[in-house]
Amino acid sequence: MRGVRVPDDDGPTTWQAVPDPIGAALRPGPAVRLPGVYRPQTDTLLLATAMSREGIGSGMDVLDLCTGTGTLALHAARLGARVTAVDISRRAVASARLNTVLARLPVTVRRGDLLRTLPGLTFDAVISNPPYVPAPGLVVPRYRAGRSWDAGPDGRVILDRICEDASAALRPGGLLLLVQSELSRPKETVSRLAAAGLVVSVTDRVAIPFGPVTRGRAAWLRARGLLGDRLDREELVVIRARKK
Repeated sequence: MRGVRVPDDDGPTTWQAVPDPIGAALRPGPAVRLPGVYRPQTDTLLLATAMSREGIGSGMDVLDLCTGTGTLALHAARLGARVTAVDISRRAVASARLNTVLARLPVTVRRGDLLRTLPGLTFDAVISNPPYVPAPGLVVPRYRAGRSWDAGPDGRVILDRICEDASAALRPGGLLLLVQSELSRPKETVSRLAAAGLVVSVTDRVAIPFGPVTRGRAAWLRARGLLGDRLDREELVVIRARKK
């Protein structure tokens, strides 16, 4: 695949585009993932499956928060939805826009900070695969790949903001679907969304081996009591919330 020149979040210009094998499983044709953008993985496929099962499709306005490569946004568009995708990373926005052009689908991709990007707008469905990995330090990284997964010491810096704002972004009867790790306390997500007046449940679970990031900070996670007796696996969950 030919290189694509876009501004780098870290300052210099990058020329590399990387094929995305898991993204290709959800969409035919070429896919672009610029360096530093989250590579679609099991959590992406888990959420895509939930989207199809929940009936996201024709006539619906869908918002994809933390879109990354745009894989889930394009999946929603292929299901027939009108889709807006948002990410704070310039590289992610460039990747998603390029993939939208390659797919020839009318997804609107915007750069911005979660729902602050779209004040006052509402949607039939909001989907999100946000950063959720617990990480040392109180500040979410602004640059490099770590911003795609690092989410503060409890993994909830982005999750809590989505929980706080999701209800206002949903139309009556609207649906929120998000995916996260058990390491970032799904029960708290359920509690926060229920407190916001949504009807909440955990609909999907899958256990996966630790990836490189979790393996690399396993000692820190264990010291914080986040791993318990787990040796090499974590559970991913999809949380479903419906506005009354």
